[in-house]
This record gives sequence, C-alpha cells and structure tokens, in this order.
Amino acid sequence: MSSTMPGLTDSALADPSADTSLFLSTLTASPREKRLALSVLLLSLLVFALLAPFASVPLTPIWGFIPCYESWLVVTDLITAALLFSQYFSFNSRALFVLGCGYLYVACMTVAHALSFPGLFTPTGLLGAGPQSSAWLYMFWHGVFPLFVVAYARFKGRDCVSAVLPRRPRLPLAAAGAAMVALSAGFTALATAGQDLLPELMDGDRYRSSMPLAVALVWASSLLALAVLWFSRPHSVLDLWLMIMLCASLIDIALSATLNGGRFDLGFYAGRVYGLLAASFVLLVLLAESGILYRKLVQLTEALKRLTTQDALTGIGNRRAFDGTLDLELRRAMRSGQPLSLLMIDVDHFKNFNDHFGHVEGDRCLQMVAKTLNVAVVRAADMVARYGGEEFVALLPGTDTAAAAQVAERLRAAVEALRIVHRGTLESSRVTVSIGVACLHPVWSAASAGQEAGYPVGLDLVERADRALYAAKTAGRNRVVMAEPSPG
Repeated sequence: MSSTMPGLTDSALADPSADTSLFLSTLTASPREKRLALSVLLLSLLVFALLAPFASVPLTPIWGFIPCYESWLVVTDLITAALLFSQYFSFNSRALFVLGCGYLYVACMTVAHALSFPGLFTPTGLLGAGPQSSAWLYMFWHGVFPLFVVAYARFKGRDCVSAVLPRRPRLPLAAAGAAMVALSAGFTALATAGQDLLPELMDGDRYRSSMPLAVALVWASSLLALAVLWFSRPHSVLDLWLMIMLCASLIDIALSATLNGGRFDLGFYAGRVYGLLAASFVLLVLLAESGILYRKLVQLTEALKRLTTQDALTGIGNRRAFDGTLDLELRRAMRSGQPLSLLMIDVDHFKNFNDHFGHVEGDRCLQMVAKTLNVAVVRAADMVARYGGEEFVALLPGTDTAAAAQVAERLRAAVEALRIVHRGTLESSRVTVSIGVACLHPVWSAASAGQEAGYPVGLDLVERADRALYAAKTAGRNRVVMAEPSPG
C-alpha cells in the first residue's frame, strides 16, 4: 500500500495549508457541480415564470408564517456565520471572515424585521415601529448584504490562505459581533425612530408608488454582487452557490416586492419561500464541504501515521513501528505470562551485493526479501519490520523458543528459495539471511512479573537476539542460531 492516501501530496502532508483543495474558499467548482448549480437555477427560473403572473393574487393572512419563516432564517444564518467564522479561525481567510459578518448582519436584521412587523406582536410592531418600518428594514436587509458579498469577492482575489491563526482568535469574533449588532441597530433606529425621514413605501398592506425605486436600489446592489462574483474567477464551490443564492434573492424581491400588490398575496408568500431557499443554499454547501474537510483530515491523519510507521522502501513497518509494538507486546507478555520471541534477520554480504549489482538492484533485493518475510510469518499477530539497512526483525507474540526456531528456519528457507543471484560471496551463489532468535519466557521473567515491562527488558531481548545473529554470521551465515536463555 502506498504511504500516502489518494489525492494527498507530500507537500500537503508537510504543510496542509499548501493544498488549496482543502479550503472552502479555494475549492474549485467541478463541471459536475456547475451543472448541478445551473439545474437549480433553471428550475428556480421556471417556477418563477409560473408564479409571476399570479403574484398579486390575494391569499388569507397566516400570521404564524412570519415568525416561522424568520425564525428559520435566523437559525440558518447564525449557523452559516458560525461555520464561516470557524473556517476563518482555521485558515485565517479575510474573505470568509467578511462573509461571516454578512450572515451575522442578516440574522440581526431578520430579528429586527420580525419584531417590527405590524400586527405580529402589536398593531404597529415593537421597537417603536410605524407602518413603514418593516418595509424599510426589509430593504436594508436585502440591500446591504450583497455589499458583504462584494467585499468577500474582492478579498478572495487577494487572500493568502494561511494556517497561522490570529493571535487573539476571540477578539475578531467579538469585534464582528459588536459591529454587526451596531450596524443593524443603526438601520433599525433609522427605520423606526427616523421613519419620517424616509419615503413612504406602504399604504396599509399595499405598496405605494415609491416602492419600485427602493426595490430598484436593492436589485442594483444584488446585481453588482452577482457581477463581481462572476468576474472573480476561478469560481470556488462557495462562489457558485453564493451566485445561486443571489439569484434566488432577486427572485424573492421580484415576487414579494415588485410583481405582487402587497402583503399576504401569492407573491408575498412565494418570495419568502425563495428567501428560505436562498439562505439554505450556502449553509448546505458549508455543511457538505465541512464533511469533505473532515474526510480529508482523516485521510491526512492516516497518511501521516503511515509515514511515521512504515518503511518507505519496503512498505513494511519501520524502526519506530517496531519499537512501539515491542513495548506493547512486552507489557502484554508480562501481564499474561505468555512467551515473546524476537528474530533478528540480516541479509548476508549485502554490501558486496550492492557493490556488484548497484543500489537499484540492492533496493529491489531488499523489497523482495521484506515481502517474503512478511508473507512467511503467517500469523496476523506477528510483525516484520525493517530495523535498519539490510537488517530486519520479526516479533512473535505467544511463541516459545521451539516454535520461534521453526518460524526462523521457515523464513531463512523462504529467502533462499527466492534464488536471487549473488556473486559477491564465496558461501553461496544466492541471497541468503542469517537469523538470531531470542525468547522472553515467563519463567525467566518471574522476578519482574509484578512490574511493568519496560526498556531494560526489551533491550535485553534485542541484545540477546543480536548476539545470536552475530553468532550465526560468525558460524558461516545462512543459518539460524538460538540465543542463550536470559539469566534473570
């Protein structure tokens, strides 16, 4: 198995911030995602075309619709803002921070609009609202948010996504919250206490002739944001669905403030439904992309784990993996009283092999030997690792001296059976291995049975196996030698 997961480069493992596919603001939209967004847009336009001729048809006022609709909006916008801020804290992206502020602003304005809506809580609305307040709050709400999208698009082009977190991560969030509350409070004060300064948009529940001018300004703001996003290429997934959201918002305004005649007609209700969809688009994308980011994080974690425990050349465990497994198995053996055997394996005359055939063939030889050893140990509990250079180790839990000797002989014969030609030695014309075997037996460790296994016990096991390996090489190589039992 490869040491890295599919789609994850070494540079991404070394520096996750270098892989732009990990970041929501730079995750380029694929053709499939563009087709999906286009399908949603065309479906929205089709529904709009069917509803537009009937937008002014009066319907029964449903007072529960307004609080349900705006509660949904507040929750959706707050969750979206929280996700965008979390992305900002992770990647220090100013573009995402500005967009998060926009959604926080919308949540605040939605609350003010609901409280001031006439007839919902009081005949004229709360907050000192008058007959024009909720209409103007709707305009401030829908007209200002696109400006946050424009700022997002401008910052996106100059944003250097960084994994360096802000020095005081809570300070920007607190400042953003205070600023958005202050901004929405200012517009709310203008629409309530200062409503006499604004043109009248409503005559009861019907629209006045000045409404089209206010709607035109809101439309201009949304179209500006749409144009700026369109020309801010390449388009990320977030850009794509922000554009869909802006289109849905335009349809919302057209149905509920232009083509209809006033409150509680078909256009009023249909426009609000489009508003809900517009608010949900980006949230759904954020949730989906958060899942993708989490999956990539899991892949990166697994890949990093493999890089630190897998030998790059042979694909089996490395020295670090062996040390960790040895410590674990020692503790287990001391608790259970089961034997633990260790095989130290050395490729005979490997330096001569490298000198004669070259390092490329030497690497291929080590790969073949490692694969053979890994297959020949058979049991899932056993472990084969590269100890260093041409040296390998095999750790055999629950294996006594006699069984370990049989396994060692099987490994030695399996390597010899590879028939890898070796011309750098007088002992054999094939590549062979020498093996030293040492066993930790519960009888030998009885004095330390009540203690945790640790480095001294493991070091003794490794040293005895190493001495047995040296004895095998001294005796002529291509053989197995058993270590003397531990005197402890």
